[in-house]
Amino acid sequence: MTDHYADRRKIDPSRGATLGDGSPNDNDRVEIGPTQLAFAEWASAGLTLPNLQAMRQYRWARLTQALVDRDIGGLLMFDPMNIRYATDTTNMQLWNSHNPFRACLLCADGHMVMWEYKNAPFLVGFNPLVAELRAGASFFYSITGDKGDAAAGSFAAQVDEVMRAHAGQNRRLAVDKIMVAGLRALERQGFQVEEGEEITEHTRAIKGADEILAMRCAHHACESAIAEMEAFTRAKVPLGGVSEDAIWAELHAGNIRRGGEWIETRLLASGPRTNPWFQECGPRLVQNNEIVAFDTDLIGAYGICIDISRTWWVGERAPTSAMISAFGHARDHINDHQARLKPGVSIRELVMGGHQLDAQYWKQKYSCKMHGVGLCDEWPYVAYPDGYVEGSFDYVLQPGMTLCVEALVSPEGGDFSIKIEDQVLITETGCENLTRYPFDPRLQGL
Repeated sequence: MTDHYADRRKIDPSRGATLGDGSPNDNDRVEIGPTQLAFAEWASAGLTLPNLQAMRQYRWARLTQALVDRDIGGLLMFDPMNIRYATDTTNMQLWNSHNPFRACLLCADGHMVMWEYKNAPFLVGFNPLVAELRAGASFFYSITGDKGDAAAGSFAAQVDEVMRAHAGQNRRLAVDKIMVAGLRALERQGFQVEEGEEITEHTRAIKGADEILAMRCAHHACESAIAEMEAFTRAKVPLGGVSEDAIWAELHAGNIRRGGEWIETRLLASGPRTNPWFQECGPRLVQNNEIVAFDTDLIGAYGICIDISRTWWVGERAPTSAMISAFGHARDHINDHQARLKPGVSIRELVMGGHQLDAQYWKQKYSCKMHGVGLCDEWPYVAYPDGYVEGSFDYVLQPGMTLCVEALVSPEGGDFSIKIEDQVLITETGCENLTRYPFDPRLQGL
């Protein structure tokens, strides 16, 4: 007897109608999700999968409550990260980041409207929290030319229609990012346009239970890809002819194989190109007996950012004593800062206290001690004392926040830098280091 096509297209018919995260078990899955490889690795590691419907409900409820708390009638989002948070939908992620063709409006009564590419409604339809689906949010110049004002006016009229139906007389509209033509059009409609990023960043900062499960899974997938990159590096570099780009490509490939999405930077360098930091990877051939340093900045499974850094010594000779000393200093830096993390600690305390970098490393230190992380690098930003602006971060840590703790130890005028970074979760009593990937024992003098 021939199987029905609906059974043949299932990824794994033995697992029933849905996967472990609640997604439909078929090859028509429209939300970006993990692959069979990722699911198998997570099962082997004993990880619990998130419930995606519960995660979406949590995010929608937090955003809605944030509007109610601030007496805001609606939140209009153009930032792809905020749209992903509100709807768990995505479309042409990087293209959309510089061509704002999507928009999402969440009203304080919970009614949510999505403006999507007109031929792709299926990318949104799987999420029942999106009550309406529309088109026509594009008014950037390359699409609308000299008629951008008219396109923006048409869009603003739609926003006005929805807000009158679901926000009543409340004309306070928060907006995260918008082009000038759109802002002027909304103001002509009589909206009092408010700052939206404060709402979205504070809302996204506190992760729910399923978001944390998703982050644990994404973290495992990222570290599996790093392990593949490290194995490639140690096997191939001594043979010669391996470029920084070739090493970095291994991380990209491992991420995509597991259902990850993209990497936001190209922060991998080798040997003397590590100093100064922020030289992105290129065609340089990595030499044996050199360091390789990188920062993942990886958007992985479930759209979760995994932002960790490691520095490796590659070669049969021992690293220099200066490198070992610098690595120890970097490790002390992040260990001390992690030990200070717990609910109720103010961001100002973190800025002003903690382990101090030696003078030789101060000028080329990293831009911050730590920063929030979720769907990307997020609020809050914990600067060094010389970069702190009074009144900018008068807040305390709360359970459910996730932070990346940074260390860049880079001697001015030197021929190397050490870059390490761990991702941590603020718990009810302190913090948990989510990063399990080991430090290089050679750089620890072992």
